[in-house]
Amino acid sequence: MTVAPQPTTGRRLLVVERAYRGSVETQFADVLYLARELNRQQDGLDILLRGLAVTFATADDDAPARSLRIGRIDLDTLPDPRASLRTLLAEGAGVWAEEADLTGLGTAPDRLLPGVRRARPDSRPDWSAYQGVHFL
Repeated sequence: MTVAPQPTTGRRLLVVERAYRGSVETQFADVLYLARELNRQQDGLDILLRGLAVTFATADDDAPARSLRIGRIDLDTLPDPRASLRTLLAEGAGVWAEEADLTGLGTAPDRLLPGVRRARPDSRPDWSAYQGVHFL
């Protein structure tokens, strides 16, 4: 049985299950924005994406996030989850995407962003090794 690398002391695990991209009122403060701030302020963290949130980790040929049209106005300032994950990875966060959810959505193994690991039954983060586990 292969076990995922263990976090260093002080790291936290964030579990994200909902693929909520943000709204007009909170354009800058989506769940991954919060994760970036926690990563910066608290000795690092790892993220486990489950449910529809695994779609944040899928490569989409670097297509930019789509804008939202409201009447005659194009709102193009909504968060881009893929860009946020790339930044988190660059800043040292570990990111896993639940394999069962990826498979259920028909995501091929080669469609994940570079650096995102598939969370398999034998290679998930060990929750007991973290200082805290938080569901966002």
